[in-house]
Amino acid sequence: MHLNSFFDYLSLEKKIFSEYRRGYKKDLEQLAYFLQDEYDLQIENASYPLIRTWLSNLLDDNLSARTVNRKVASLKSYYKFLLFTGQIDFHPLSQHKSLKVSNNVQIPFSKKEVQQILDSSYDPKNFETVRDLLLIELFYITGMRREELMNLKLQDVNFSARSIKVLGKRNKERVIPLLDSIWDKLEAYLILRNLVNVNYLNELFMTKKGDKLYPVLVYRIIKLYFSKVSEKVKTSPHILRHSFATHLLDEGADLNAVKELLGHASLASTQVYTHSSMAMLKGVYKNAHPRSKKD
Repeated sequence: MHLNSFFDYLSLEKKIFSEYRRGYKKDLEQLAYFLQDEYDLQIENASYPLIRTWLSNLLDDNLSARTVNRKVASLKSYYKFLLFTGQIDFHPLSQHKSLKVSNNVQIPFSKKEVQQILDSSYDPKNFETVRDLLLIELFYITGMRREELMNLKLQDVNFSARSIKVLGKRNKERVIPLLDSIWDKLEAYLILRNLVNVNYLNELFMTKKGDKLYPVLVYRIIKLYFSKVSEKVKTSPHILRHSFATHLLDEGADLNAVKELLGHASLASTQVYTHSSMAMLKGVYKNAHPRSKKD
C-alpha cells in the first residue's frame, strides 16, 4: 500500500497539522481493513461500488452524514494523490456527491460568561491556573484554532509590536495584534513556565511536567472552566473561536477584518458567524431603515 508515502506527503508537502493527519490515517485504515477483510482487496484497487458499500455500512452504524462526508474527504485526497503520482488510472470517488447535512448553528459563549472566567481571582503562583487562564484569554482575543495555539513558539510572541504570529492551515502565516490586557498575564506565565520547562521546549504552552500540550488537555481546560459558568452542552476551543468572531461582529467589526483575523481563505467561511449576530443585525436594520423610521 502507498499509505505511508501519502502521510509523508501530508506532513512534508501540505504541512497538515498532526491531529488532522491522524484523522486521515484513521479513515484510510478503516477502509483498507474493510476491503481486505471483505474482498481481499487493497485500497488502491477499490472501485466506487465497494467504497459506497463501506459508506452505507457507516450510516447503518449511525454515523452522522457530516462524519461520513469527512471520511469521504480523506479518501478523495488520497486517491487524488495516487492519481497525481501515477499510481492509479482513475479516481473512484470523482463523481461522488456529499451527503446533505443539517446546518446546526453553534451557540457561542456570552460576553458575560467569558468575563466571569477571565475576571475571576486565582493563585498567581499556580502554574496550571495561570497557564489555563492565559490560554483561554488568548483563544478569546485572537480567535485562533486549537492546533494553532498548541503550536505557538516563544519567538512567535512579539513584545515590541504587541502582536503574535500564527501558523495556520496550508502553512499560511498571519499576525494578530494582542490587547494590552494580556501582557502582564503573559509575562507572569513565562516566569512560571521557565520553572517547569525541564525539557527545554520552545513551545509557548506546555504541561506542568514540561511536555508539549496535547489536544485532549486543551479540551479539558476549556470544559473545566466554562462548565462552571455556562450550561451549554458544547464547550470547546472552537466555541471560543466562534465567540471571538461573533462578539466582534456584534460590536460592528468589518466582516473582512474578522476574516483576516480568523485566517479564513474565503469570506463564505466567516459568514457562518453572522448567524449568531442576527439579533443585533435585526436591531440595526429596524433602527436604520427609512421605512422602519416612517412606521
